[in-house]
Amino acid sequence: MGGGHQTVLRDEAVTALLTDRDGFYVDCTFGRGGHSAELLRRLDPGARLLAIDLDPEACAAAAAQAAEDPRLEIVQGSFAELPALLDARGRRGRVAGILLDLGVSSPQLDDAARGFSFLRDGPLDMRMDPQQGESAAAWLARARESEIVAVLRDYGEERHARRIARAIVSARARAPLERTTQLAEVIAAAHPAWQPGRHPATQSFQAIRIQVNGELDALRALLAEVIELLQVGGHLVVISFHSLEDRLVKRFIRDAEHPRVPRGLPIEESRLPRRLRRLGRAQRASATELATNPRARSAVLRAAEKLA
Repeated sequence: MGGGHQTVLRDEAVTALLTDRDGFYVDCTFGRGGHSAELLRRLDPGARLLAIDLDPEACAAAAAQAAEDPRLEIVQGSFAELPALLDARGRRGRVAGILLDLGVSSPQLDDAARGFSFLRDGPLDMRMDPQQGESAAAWLARARESEIVAVLRDYGEERHARRIARAIVSARARAPLERTTQLAEVIAAAHPAWQPGRHPATQSFQAIRIQVNGELDALRALLAEVIELLQVGGHLVVISFHSLEDRLVKRFIRDAEHPRVPRGLPIEESRLPRRLRRLGRAQRASATELATNPRARSAVLRAAEKLA
């Protein structure tokens, strides 16, 4: 499954996720199915796996796999919709493991027509689901300069956000920004300095993609409810590729493991219920994996177990 796509931290993620060989699991980001395939390989015949993905091409790949394995069900949509999907299946609070592999997949990056990559010329789209929402080109055409600054700064952690945003606004006044390489050239010309070996558009493209797909909002929405979705002893496993995502996940697990009393309430923190237990340290790709899949270099895996 997956052709040339290499699944990041496949064995580590599935090992951290697996608690019950006969349980019900969710892969919130099917991609090309590497994690799902390995999980199904380890599960018993009575287990079930619900896979979700926004990308219609990923869902097509999942449908082909589901036709061969009745344990797998695929739904096209956002993982923010997981609570409703589980309610419809009578599975709230009865999930053995939930996996999130955030970011974009190699097939998305490698397909110039999807508009994710600054290295390949294609339409400036960047939508996980090309049939829904606003493309990157449409957003850049209407966004105020201050909005572009905020997105580049907050989602891309781009130090030169103001300078790049000004260049984008100036360029679109001359001609619509409709191609990936067109935008990449504008950013490169405006960027005063960048790391050796790293394209100057890297952080800006990442930021615009997060904005277009509402990625951080979806993550916040799911984290707000994910504890109630898991069964006691169930595991949450998240692979992040962006420091903002990783910080959200790290703080979420920390606050559920060591809850704090809001100021002014006469309660001892030791009496507050711990909802999660962190499972080991954050994991990164091994040197062996990085040698064959350099895109794994920024991946961080965090896992936690539901206590109550």
